[in-house]
Amino acid sequence: MLWTIIIILIILWVLGIIGHIAGGLIHLLLIIAVILFILKLVRGRKNR
Repeated sequence: MLWTIIIILIILWVLGIIGHIAGGLIHLLLIIAVILFILKLVRGRKNR
């Protein structure tokens, strides 16, 4: 599910760059998604 959110946010981010649609919000959501992804990677490696 996290991968789906990341892909959607990247698509929205690219569209935001091209069309300047809600640029600030999309960048904020993309940063949050990247942070969550990194946290998932770190937590996943600790459990192994």
